[in-house]
This record gives sequence, structure tokens and C-alpha cells, in this order.
Amino acid sequence: QVHLEESGGESVPAGGALRLSCAASGITDSSYCLGWFRQAPGRKREGIAATDTDGGTSYVDSVKGRFTISLDNAKNTLYLQMNNLKPEDTAIYYCAAVHAGGYCQPRVSEYDTWGQGTQVTVSS
Repeated sequence: QVHLEESGGESVPAGGALRLSCAASGITDSSYCLGWFRQAPGRKREGIAATDTDGGTSYVDSVKGRFTISLDNAKNTLYLQMNNLKPEDTAIYYCAAVHAGGYCQPRVSEYDTWGQGTQVTVSS
């Protein structure tokens, strides 16, 4: 059974940077998609970025050039490097996983295992 636990969320000023981590356990083969998602107050959960275990990545347009998803297979840890943060990036950030092959995309409905979330607050 896959278990995910996020960390690294905190309050930062606009223009700042953060790196979120997601410790993953129970991933037993290479056929997984892993993704980062976020949910702001009063809004639906949205996808940000996804990666397969071979390093193939995809991003939504709103974070391209600012956020980078990466996976350290040796440490079983997923990362999200966030640069040039904006107040509209304020949200609870979640990592998620699904056992699937092929091209991985950050579509909320396709993921079945979720972490508990970590709060990111960006002040203007």
C-alpha cells in the first residue's frame, strides 16, 4: 500500500522560493505517476505537475517556468521546487500517486492515493 507524506510548506513573501517534499513508501515498481496538486480556499483541487519514475514530466501553464517537479528514486521522495512565488499560489499542496503506465499528467481524477497536504502561504 502506497503512503505519502508532504512537508516543507510555510509562509513566504511574494517573489520567494520553497521546496516541498513528499516521502513515498510502498511504491514497488516503476509504473507509477506521481503528482503535485493544490487547493486554495473555496476552490477546487487543481493539478500542478506530474512525473513518471523515469523523469518524464508535465506541468500546467500557470506554473511553467516557475515550478519544477523531480523524483529522487533512491530516497523515494518527490519534490516540488517553487520559485518566484505569487500570492495566488497560496493553497494547501498535496502529492498524489497512481499505479499507471504511459504519459503522466496532473489530472486530479486520475490519482487514487493522496498525502495529507502542507500549507503554503505567500504574502504580498
